Amino acid sequence: MLTDREVTATLEMLKNEHLDVRAITLGLSLMDCLSDDLSRLSAKILDKICRHAENLVRVCDQVAEKYGIPVVNKRIAVSPVSVLAGPFSPDQLVKVAKVLDRASREVGVDFLGGFGALVEKGFAKGDKSLIEAIPQALSETERVCSSVNVASSRDGINMDAVAMMGQAVKATANLSRDRDGLACAKLVVFANIPPDMPFMAGAYLGFGEPDAVINVGVSGPGVVKKAIDRAMSQSPKPSFGQLSEVIKRTAYKVTRVGEILGREVAASLSLPFGVVDLSLAPAPQVGDSVGEIFNSFGLKAIGAPGSTALLALLNDAVKKGGAFASSHVGGLSGAFIPVSEDLGIGAAAEAGYLSLEKLEALTSVCSVGLDMVSLPGDTSPATLSALIADEMAIGVINHKTTAARLIPVPGKKAGEKVSYGGLLGQATIMEVRDYQEAADFISLGGRIPAPIHSLRN
Repeated sequence: MLTDREVTATLEMLKNEHLDVRAITLGLSLMDCLSDDLSRLSAKILDKICRHAENLVRVCDQVAEKYGIPVVNKRIAVSPVSVLAGPFSPDQLVKVAKVLDRASREVGVDFLGGFGALVEKGFAKGDKSLIEAIPQALSETERVCSSVNVASSRDGINMDAVAMMGQAVKATANLSRDRDGLACAKLVVFANIPPDMPFMAGAYLGFGEPDAVINVGVSGPGVVKKAIDRAMSQSPKPSFGQLSEVIKRTAYKVTRVGEILGREVAASLSLPFGVVDLSLAPAPQVGDSVGEIFNSFGLKAIGAPGSTALLALLNDAVKKGGAFASSHVGGLSGAFIPVSEDLGIGAAAEAGYLSLEKLEALTSVCSVGLDMVSLPGDTSPATLSALIADEMAIGVINHKTTAARLIPVPGKKAGEKVSYGGLLGQATIMEVRDYQEAADFISLGGRIPAPIHSLRN
């Protein structure tokens, strides 16, 4: 393992390569806030978040200044709100979302995740109420994020939940039409959601986790690209196996950075340290793009022939390097390919190298899935559900986490551009074929059974 001094030296070498700690996330259980009285529930939630998170931002800033590494976002992830929702209507749960938003503002964090449900096998009363509340809750709050797990390799795909989520995505986009459907950027539909992920919009605190815990998400696509560029400048050029080793060593160093910062924040707050999630989470700027890594390997753009094989290599090498660096790697820890948030991926989509179909193929070997994908505003709810179902199937069959964060942009068509600003970036709206033709398929409902290899006992 690297010592603190060696990590500091590594950081000095990498200071111009866009290395940052993308997120330090406080996971917080709300199970002791349970109440069938809305006012009492709201008061207990507000009190618990403010007590536990009052020093989070200050401590993160102090640790970031000490090491000279920016902590881009400070976040909170709470228990799935649906477990608190049984006694309440959708309108009442919108009020709960506003309490969560108020708490986020008071403690100064950027986002709060956990306004979600786990419905891979069926619904409790609170699950349905919460899903119905999502469009209004996300469109009327600034920092609250929602994730709904509708599938797992153990249980199959809840197609009734998939149908509901297509409706929810469409309604969320329409309620934020003045912002080009921006509220959908805070809504993710998952298969095999991890319980300890620090990245939004999917973060929540799973069952079996501590009452309060610090999880860290580290980003490093720029660091990886520079390491590959240095290796490729040598003669003779390295092989794929040698380049995999380069990525592994780089991921090792970056993971150690995240763990050191995360453990120091946790110790300062007298909380346990959970996991470090080494995901190559890009930003919409030159030098911090997963898509640009493909150029370093000699491909014209992500989406060109060879892209799936290269992404598989990249994702695997990142996981291997991170696993060697820490016994507490968790979350997703791989390569993200969010279309609008990555300059290289967005450019590939605009130039025609990356279609929706090719993007879906890439998600079979990366972390997450159809992420920050802008679609025509007239895409039907059933077609949105069908796209979600396809992505869930990839996760279920491959025993991996997949997700869909889709944005049907009201009033806009394929080929038009949309800009969301900040880390969310900008994108070209992707074409959806047969975008009105999935209603009969989705109306079948029920549950797609789990694959035979789920029987592992």
